[in-house]
Amino acid sequence: MEGRNMNKKPICAILYDFDSTLATTDMQNFGFIPAMGMSKEEFWSRTGKFSSETGCERILSYLYTMVEVAKEKGIKMDKAFLRECGKTIKFFPGVTTWFDRINDYGREHGVRVEHYLVSSGNKEIVEGCQIADKFKQIYGCEYIFDKVSGEVIWPKLAINYTQKTQYFFRISKGVYDATDDAGVNEKKPERRIPYSNMIYIGDGMTDIPSMIIVKNNGGKSIAVYPKGNEDRVASLYEDGRVNYSCVADYSAGKDLEKVLHLIIQGIAINESLKLRENQNPFLD
Repeated sequence: MEGRNMNKKPICAILYDFDSTLATTDMQNFGFIPAMGMSKEEFWSRTGKFSSETGCERILSYLYTMVEVAKEKGIKMDKAFLRECGKTIKFFPGVTTWFDRINDYGREHGVRVEHYLVSSGNKEIVEGCQIADKFKQIYGCEYIFDKVSGEVIWPKLAINYTQKTQYFFRISKGVYDATDDAGVNEKKPERRIPYSNMIYIGDGMTDIPSMIIVKNNGGKSIAVYPKGNEDRVASLYEDGRVNYSCVADYSAGKDLEKVLHLIIQGIAINESLKLRENQNPFLD
């Protein structure tokens, strides 16, 4: 049992939203929309109009609109183009050095930290950004690409804000393949990562299902917000949807890092207590 073995460190899984959580706004606003010669207002208005007129789900609507706009502009929308769009993404302060710092702190306290991205944004764009290699797994909306032309032909995976939570279940069980139905439903005596060792970091109302499922199962949920815009998350904290709210500043020594340090310390202490409970003091 991985969580209780004396020779194995407890695992802490940090689960992240992306848009307005790590990145300062929606990922399409940085590279994709400017490449289309549009304003962000034009693109998102068109996406919303398509969703309203057709009844198409909001996430599928933006995936469709991306393809249609690229066709109209005569731009080849292949994986290379989408990854190129990810190179211009801007992050909140401290994000680019955050992962290594948190990993080091966990290691110092006997806790193995793993980072997971669970986003309704586009996975191919994320794969082009400078922090893509920091995640153990990236879950996001994906396309299928034509084997000959390389261009997008159909959505492969769409993740809306309620569907995010199924990936927490997969992460907990260590079954990462989204198509592995047998593995994720297999009964296991113990989870690879219990929910009590999970931390969710998000920014707003669409994160509520994710925040609640982690918080209600013993983990910690954190709402982040741009400095000076605490009203964006005040209700999440006041309504008990999250454990903590912090400015979206991932820099060393800032409040968000301090909260993570305390949570990691708590995981280490709880693990030590569990091990102590399982030791028979009357045996040599």
